[in-house]
Amino acid sequence: MSGAREDKVKFGDVVKSVAAAFFGVQSAKNRERDFTHGKPIHYILVGLIATVLFVLGMWGLVKLFLAYATGG
Repeated sequence: MSGAREDKVKFGDVVKSVAAAFFGVQSAKNRERDFTHGKPIHYILVGLIATVLFVLGMWGLVKLFLAYATGG
């Protein structure tokens, strides 16, 4: 019975896997776990949210730097 609980991928594991995939450093062990026990929709949603946050963060930094550079 304990094997079923170990097979379940937790939210934190999904976030870690998506972050590792962003940087291209996902381990083979984790990738195998993700593909065998994870639900694709969870990775897709976390990936989309991470992408939106990344783009908004870059946009914010550019706005900040431009405001600083132009003095306004």
